[in-house]
Amino acid sequence: MDKLLLRQQVLDRLAEDLLQTEQAAQSAHETATHEENVAENKYDTLGLEAAYLATGQARRADAIRQALTMWRQFSPRPYDASKGIQLGALVCLVDSGGKPQHFFLGPNGGSMKLVSGAQLVQVISSEAPLGRALLGTCEGDEVSIQVAPIRQQFEVLRVL
Repeated sequence: MDKLLLRQQVLDRLAEDLLQTEQAAQSAHETATHEENVAENKYDTLGLEAAYLATGQARRADAIRQALTMWRQFSPRPYDASKGIQLGALVCLVDSGGKPQHFFLGPNGGSMKLVSGAQLVQVISSEAPLGRALLGTCEGDEVSIQVAPIRQQFEVLRVL
């Protein structure tokens, strides 16, 4: 798996999300400010609701722009066993049932599933519970996280 290709997929997906969010914000803004949506009484709230929606969409667009900036500046480095898993690592974990799972540890804002070849890769940040647990570990180490009432165990099989 190519980490630079995965990074580009994240950038493409974030750019697509930003475009959709900006369009949704523009549409909500137009609805909020349209003359037909001026409130005629205190129960006529369509314009107000559209304004709240436009504000929320604008905030989401700002968050995506920040994520895009972080991911553009991000350059994944090769794995260094002396430092353990760091930001930019591509990790194959095996759960307690023997099922392998692939994770790409990146900056905030890029949580998504990608496909690389025939492999499904989950992009996570170092602030996600699993991302925090992985930092500094090496191949062969065991990692566990608590998710609700369940404790999940993983073994670090490979790191790139």
